[in-house]
Amino acid sequence: MNLRGRLSWSFSSVRLRILTGLAVLLVAGLAGSAVTNTLLLKNYLQTRYTQTLQDSAARMEQVIGTGPQTAVADQLGSLLGAPLGIVAVDADNHILLSTGSAATSPQALAAITASAPVGRVVTDEGAGPHGHNLSAIRVPSPGLTIDRGPAKGVVRPAALVLTIDTSIDDSTTNKLIGRQLAIVAAALVALLGLAVIVLRLGMRPLARMARTADAIAQGSLAERLPTRADGSETGQLAEAVNRAFDAQARAEASVRSLAADTSHELRTPLSTISGWLDLHRQGGLTGPNLDTALFHIEDEVGRMRLLVEDLALLARLDAGRAVVQDDLDLTALAASVVEDAQIIHPERSITLTTRAPAPVTGDAPRLQQVLRNLVGNAVQHTPAHTAVSVEITTTPGRVELRVEDNGPGISPQDLPRVFERFWRAEASRSRAYGGSGLGLAIVEAIVHAHHGEVSVHSEIGHGTTVTVQLPTGSATAGPT
Repeated sequence: MNLRGRLSWSFSSVRLRILTGLAVLLVAGLAGSAVTNTLLLKNYLQTRYTQTLQDSAARMEQVIGTGPQTAVADQLGSLLGAPLGIVAVDADNHILLSTGSAATSPQALAAITASAPVGRVVTDEGAGPHGHNLSAIRVPSPGLTIDRGPAKGVVRPAALVLTIDTSIDDSTTNKLIGRQLAIVAAALVALLGLAVIVLRLGMRPLARMARTADAIAQGSLAERLPTRADGSETGQLAEAVNRAFDAQARAEASVRSLAADTSHELRTPLSTISGWLDLHRQGGLTGPNLDTALFHIEDEVGRMRLLVEDLALLARLDAGRAVVQDDLDLTALAASVVEDAQIIHPERSITLTTRAPAPVTGDAPRLQQVLRNLVGNAVQHTPAHTAVSVEITTTPGRVELRVEDNGPGISPQDLPRVFERFWRAEASRSRAYGGSGLGLAIVEAIVHAHHGEVSVHSEIGHGTTVTVQLPTGSATAGPT
């Protein structure tokens, strides 16, 4: 597969998806920050306007409260100053005077403040010039006289409506919003550019891994993904993939070894059969010799049949097929196997040291095969004077089976390979003893199928002990 095709900026690429997600997060974060700042600014300005009106109203009330006052309209308007304004109304809420920002819509301001409680700031949106917003507060003005000039005379308002144009800073706010949008856009471009660079650097380990995977796919089976001991995700991924490649290599090696060993095991009996048949075709077999040839042929066919049956059993167990789950007494099974071995090998000391019931759950023929293989191995691969003992003990939740001999033992370098299929030690497990080399492999597969464990302990000159542990079954299991 092409590396560029793997790591391109396609819609399905990891880099594009990460960059898209990062862009969404950046836009959301920056936009949220801009909106928050704008709202905070508007809230601050509104609070400032409200405070300004309230402070002005308080000063006005303080002045009016000292007694009758006379004020000139022009002086009153200039005293408050922009952006403030005043609307003076009589007791019937008629307009007597309006100045400053209140001059454009005095009626509306008088109306909205008439029903509001004294001292509360109210806002009339769009009432100001050019649609600006105006906030106002009503202040009672008993005893106040306003001189509007020689031509207009004086008025005595019942209340004053102080106003302020709250849109006076809209231009500042709009500029701030525009600048924030520009900052957001610039920050987004800069951050996305940095993200692209970081992603390119961060994806380099994946690119190297892809190149190595391509090399492995093209036949470089010894290649492995580069790893880093920094605990990074890419390092962990590389280690996991390397373990998978190693497992695959071991599996392929096992398959090749199994095929080679199987063909080797079948070659000897087939050669023997072929040799006898060739001799028969050449007329070299007559009378007793023919019977001898048929005996040898039958014996070799039996060896091949046994090998095929063992391989078929291992294949079924490797496929994970469930075994029969019956309540059994492992002691009864062991007693049967030991009795058979004592009859077949009367010269041997083969004993069962335990007679107490050992309930387990499983397949009786398969567990009996485990016992036969273990006892058979102990007998076949030790000298004639070697004693073999079978011991079964029961602990809470576990049943332990031990098959022990006091033979020559297995060397430490051979011990880790005893469960390998077709493996035989040169000295103690040569083909002179017979068998296919699958006995302990079958034992291990059957025990694992019963959710148990099997182990071998051996010392040169002191003998070998094979230990099988199985889960405890029903206490009511009887002999089979």
